[in-house]
Amino acid sequence: MRAHLARVDAVIVQAVIAGALSFSHLHDVAAAAGQDGWKAWAYPVSVDLLLVAAWRRMRQSQRAGQAAGGPRLWFLVALAASLGANVATAGLLDLDDVPAWLRVTVAGWPAVAFFGGTLLAHAPHIPESRTAAPVVTDAATAPEADSSARERLDRKLPSEHPVDPGPAPEPAPAPVTAPASVPAPAIALPPALVDRVRALADEHRSTTGRPADPDAVRARLGLPPSMTASVAAHL
Repeated sequence: MRAHLARVDAVIVQAVIAGALSFSHLHDVAAAAGQDGWKAWAYPVSVDLLLVAAWRRMRQSQRAGQAAGGPRLWFLVALAASLGANVATAGLLDLDDVPAWLRVTVAGWPAVAFFGGTLLAHAPHIPESRTAAPVVTDAATAPEADSSARERLDRKLPSEHPVDPGPAPEPAPAPVTAPASVPAPAIALPPALVDRVRALADEHRSTTGRPADPDAVRARLGLPPSMTASVAAHL
């Protein structure tokens, strides 16, 4: 904690010293260019405020992922004014005999600073982009969450996202009913075979008391299965 405070104190002290020196150099140049009294003290305030405002707006644009060309331009303009005043007071310029171009530059600075500050102040506010934290759901409640989400989606679909039902299904074809089997026509039996069939039927009735089965009679006579109808016609 103490090491952190020591680093912060060192930065603050360094910033105060640098700001005071730059402030003094800007005041001296403005006074040498004919801006006396309170006006000479207003120049360094104007330059430093434009420098800080442009830097802040430039950082906001960069964090939001947008172009920062305008704030960067005004930051460079304010930096050039501050750096130029510091260099001019290093003995490279005779402050007792200031050239005309420097007088014109100092006299025109208020309009430039006012224009730059107005543009920076009226620029649209850019909120800093923040990454949404991922939502962690418990494994036990995941199916319930999924079902509720599906229910909400189903409720919204009819009004917000109508679903195309698609072509109507074709009616199922009616089942084909197989035609009923038509019994084969009875084959005419010779009279002798007819008498034999009736004799076997009478014998079976007298023995069992029940009518004879056509298949049984046919089997006793040794006739093929196709003759069952003919045998039954004579019983």
